[in-house]
Amino acid sequence: MTSLMEATFGEYIKNLRTENKLTLTQLAAKLNLDAANLCKIENGKRDFDEKRLPKLAKVFKLNLVDLKNEYITDQIAKQIYETNCSKQLLRVAEEKAEYRRSINKTLKTL
Repeated sequence: MTSLMEATFGEYIKNLRTENKLTLTQLAAKLNLDAANLCKIENGKRDFDEKRLPKLAKVFKLNLVDLKNEYITDQIAKQIYETNCSKQLLRVAEEKAEYRRSINKTLKTL
């Protein structure tokens, strides 16, 4: 299987599906999707709905937290790609995330 770092979330789903010998139609039915939409997800033309992650985890017996992390990292990567984000901008964003964490810790201790 393609490593998680080298696959979009749609490719990741397609790899899981093919490894488990499921057709598009079979997996789509398990996820309450139609096969055309699943095909678009696998080909990167449509985003996977985050609300369906628990179903996807159940179908493939995956850890939901790990699956959510894979989904979120793909969404972040997509934003970085689409906005042509520079490394400096990413550093600033990480600093802002750290600031938010520190605020959250401070609020929890009050």
